[in-house]
Amino acid sequence: MRLSKAGDPGERGAVEAGVAGAEGARPPGLSRGMVLLLALTCGVAVGNVYFPQAVSPLVADGLNVSADTAALVVTATQFGYAGGIFLLVPLGDRVPYRTLIVTLLSLAGLGLLSAAAAPGISPLIAASVLVGVTTVVAQVIAPTAAGLVPEERRGAVAGTLLSGSIGGMLLSRVFGGAVGEWLGWRAPYLMTSVIALLIACVLARALPRSTAPSRQRYPALVAASLRLLRTEPELRRSGFYQAMIFGGFSALWTGVALLLTGPEYGLGASAVGLLALVNAATMLCTPVAGRQVDRRGSDAVNLVCMVGVLVASAVLFAGGLGGAMGLVALAVGSLLLDVAMQSGTVANQVRIFGLSDEARARLNTAYMTCAYLGGSVGSWLSVHAYGAFGWPGVCGLVALLATLALLRHVAHLRGAGRSGAAEHAAGRPLTRP
Repeated sequence: MRLSKAGDPGERGAVEAGVAGAEGARPPGLSRGMVLLLALTCGVAVGNVYFPQAVSPLVADGLNVSADTAALVVTATQFGYAGGIFLLVPLGDRVPYRTLIVTLLSLAGLGLLSAAAAPGISPLIAASVLVGVTTVVAQVIAPTAAGLVPEERRGAVAGTLLSGSIGGMLLSRVFGGAVGEWLGWRAPYLMTSVIALLIACVLARALPRSTAPSRQRYPALVAASLRLLRTEPELRRSGFYQAMIFGGFSALWTGVALLLTGPEYGLGASAVGLLALVNAATMLCTPVAGRQVDRRGSDAVNLVCMVGVLVASAVLFAGGLGGAMGLVALAVGSLLLDVAMQSGTVANQVRIFGLSDEARARLNTAYMTCAYLGGSVGSWLSVHAYGAFGWPGVCGLVALLATLALLRHVAHLRGAGRSGAAEHAAGRPLTRP
C-alpha cells in the first residue's frame, strides 16, 4: 500500500526532488554492527523516559510531596516525549540523521542534568518535560533504518531496534531504583546525563554522513504529520491501536510502583526495577514478532497481541493478593503485557512504514504521538484508578483499553473480509492485508 496524495503538487514535488537528490548520498545499507549500535542508542534514549517510574516514590520522600504529586514527574516526561515526537521527529526528513541524533542526545543530557539539580517538584517537572521532548532519538532511528534496508528485512530490523529500546526500558528501571535507593533520587538523573552525553560523542564519530530526503520547510513538515493522520486510514488505525495498548502498559507500570511500595508489599523502589528485569525475555520476542509480521502480515500479529493484553490484565489482577503468589502473578502478567505491547508495535510500524518511502519520519511522528499521548493519559488515569479502586482499578483500566483496541480491530477485519469477498466475486485478485 502506498501513501495517498496529500498537500499541493508543489509541496509533493519538493519532497520528490529531495528524495531524488538524496538517493545517491544514502549509505548502501546497514551492517549488523551498525544496527546493533543504533539499537544500543535506542535503549539509552528510551531509558530516560522510563527510569522515573522507579524513582517516583523516592522523589516523594526526598522533596516531601505526596506520591500522587511525585507521579506527575512520570506523566510530565511522557507528555514531553509525545510533544518531542510531534515537534522534532519530523526533522528526520529534513536534517541529516547524524546531526539530528547527536544534537537531540546532547540536549537530553543537559535536561537530565537540570533535573538532577532541581530544588523542588515544580522545577523537576519542568526539567522532565524538557527531557521528554529531547530524548526522542529512537523515533528518529526507526524510520531512518527502515529506509536503509530492503522491504523484506524491515520487520527483522525493526524488531532488533525495538529490542534495544526494550532493554533500555527494563534496565533503566532497575538502574533507577537501585541507584536511587543507594545514592538518592538525584543520582540516576546525574548518571544518565553523563551516559547520554558520552553516547552523543561516540555517535558523532561513528555515524556516516547523509543527506536528508526532503527540502520542505519545518512548518510544512509538522503540518504534514497532521495531514497524514487525517488522510491515511491505516495510519489512524495503527495509531489508535498503539494509543490504547501503550496506555494500558503505562497504566500498569505507574500503578505497580504504587502497589509495590505501598502497604500491601512494603518494598523499596528497587523492587519495581527488579520486576521490570524479569521482563527481559521481551527482548528475545520482538525479533520473532518481526519475522512473523514479514511472514503473516501485521493484522494477524495485532490480533494475537490484543488478546494477549486482555489475558495479561486477568493475570495481573492476582497481584493484588500480596505475598509470593502475588509477586509471581505480577511477574507473569507484566511479562505477557510487555511482549504483547512490543510485538504489536513492530506490527504497526511495519504497516505504516510501507505507506511511503519519502515520509517515514512524518508517518512515525503521527503514529508515536498517538502512542505517547495514550501512554500519558494511561499513566494519569492509573494514578486516579489506584486511588479510587486500588490495584483492581488499574487492572480494569488495562483491560478496558485493550478491549477498545480489539473492538476496532475486529471491525476492521470484518470490513476487510467483506471487501475481499466482493473483490473475489467480481473476479479481481485478492491482495494481502
